[in-house]
Amino acid sequence: MSQCRRLLPLGVFSKVGGMSARVLVLNQNYEPLNVCHVHRAFVLVFCGKAEVVESNGHTLHTSTRSYQCPSVIRLLYLIKRAHPMAKLTRKEIFMRDNFTCQYCGTKTHDLTLDHVVPRHRGGQHRWENLVSACKACNHRKGGRLPDEARMHLNVRPAQPRVSRYYWVHQHLQSTHDPAWLKFIPDAERKRVSA
Repeated sequence: MSQCRRLLPLGVFSKVGGMSARVLVLNQNYEPLNVCHVHRAFVLVFCGKAEVVESNGHTLHTSTRSYQCPSVIRLLYLIKRAHPMAKLTRKEIFMRDNFTCQYCGTKTHDLTLDHVVPRHRGGQHRWENLVSACKACNHRKGGRLPDEARMHLNVRPAQPRVSRYYWVHQHLQSTHDPAWLKFIPDAERKRVSA
């Protein structure tokens, strides 16, 4: 593997920017697996572990050769992967709750996180205990339980189910090569909802 890395010096890739800096990685069966940096994609191709499926039109020049820059590569062996799980982050909770306060129903991007059962009362930092709340509702509830504050949740919080292509869909929210879309199921729908 170290011999493959020496084939193309990393400095060559510092000139590659924008959408060409990332490459969609497909499994042997053309299922989207991940997104990697163009340098990693070249290493996989030169070591014989992947093949280029799509190029992005850019050319990388070394002192002795020129290479078409890949946009999509496919592994030559099948990777078995577990179903992905959503990361427990503020952004994911706001997305799960559709940027809506779970107490008053106000839709806004100016939200806070609320622990339904406060942490000082034994509440855990888990999907089932975290909701999006506007600042007014979060302040009103304070360190109490919703019943004690005479508030109720519109929807019971739960861990969201995510698509098998969850990790790849996250890259569609930033700059990417349009050639990726034909390899990613529901890509257009995800871009519209983002």
